[in-house]
Amino acid sequence: MTRYFTDREYGERPRTIDVIDERLWGGLHSLIDTRLGDGSFGYRFPEQCPDGYGPSGCDSQAFARMLRAEVPFVEWPVSHSELPETPAILDLLEFCATAVGQPIEGSYHSFFGHHHLSWDREAGLTRLVGDANLLFARNGVAYELTAEGRERRLLPQPLADALSWTQFTTGDAETDRLLEIARRRIALPKSENRVDALEKLWDAFERLKTLEPGADKRAQADALLDRAAAPGSNFRRVLADEAAALTKIGNGFRIRHSETTQEPLTSLDQVDYLFGRMFSFIRMVLRATGRGG
Repeated sequence: MTRYFTDREYGERPRTIDVIDERLWGGLHSLIDTRLGDGSFGYRFPEQCPDGYGPSGCDSQAFARMLRAEVPFVEWPVSHSELPETPAILDLLEFCATAVGQPIEGSYHSFFGHHHLSWDREAGLTRLVGDANLLFARNGVAYELTAEGRERRLLPQPLADALSWTQFTTGDAETDRLLEIARRRIALPKSENRVDALEKLWDAFERLKTLEPGADKRAQADALLDRAAAPGSNFRRVLADEAAALTKIGNGFRIRHSETTQEPLTSLDQVDYLFGRMFSFIRMVLRATGRGG
C-alpha cells in the first residue's frame, strides 16, 4: 500500500469511521469506473471479438445486469455524485472483487483496433484490494477488503487482539456459544449484527453468573468473583462494583429487553464502547477462573 508523507511523518489516520462519505465514494467510483474501461471485469464478463477470435474487453451490459440482480441496492450506472448507503457500497466492492482480473494483451486485431485479452485473476484482485484499502485508510474508514475480496470491519486494535486470541471454555456449551456469536458478529459491518453481538454478550454475562455452585444467583455470582479475586481485597470490590454497574446498564438500556422504560442506544459508538467494556470484564473473569480468556 502506498504511504504518503503524512502517514510517514505523523502516523496513519485512526480507522474509526463507519460511514462512507461523498469524497470516499467519489474515489471508489473512479476505481470501479477505471476497471470497467480497461477491461479488468472481463475476467467474469468477457466481451467477445465479433470475428470470434476470443475476448477483447468487458461486456459492460452483462456486468450491469448481473450487478442489478446480485446487488439490488445499487442502480447501475450510478453517478459519483449520488451517494449510496454504506452497506450497498461494500456489497458493490465485493461484487467487483468477484469479477476482476489484470488484463493481459495478446494479439492485435487491426480491423477492430483492439487486442485480444486474457486475465491474471490473482494480480487483478490484489491490485483492486490494495487500491480500495488505500482509500479506506487515507479516509480513516474502519473497513477493508481481505485478500479474498471480502469486506470486513476493523475493530480497535486492543479489542481486535483480545477477540482473536480469547478461548471460551466455560464448561457450559450455551455460554460458549453466546460468546462465540458475540465475537464473530461484533466485527461485521451491519449495525444489526453489532447490536445482536452486544445482546449475546450480555446474555453470556448473565449465564456466567450462574456457573459456580450456590443457593441462588446472587450466591453463585459472589462465588464466581471470589474465584476471580481474593475475597475482601480491593480488587474483589472493584469487580463487584463493575458487575453491578454492568447489570444496571443491561437493565437500563435496550440491550436484552425492550420495555418502554429502557433507553435505546443511539449510536454504534455506544454499542462498541459497551461491548468493549463488557468483553474486558468477561475475559478477565474467564482467565481468573480457568475458563479460557
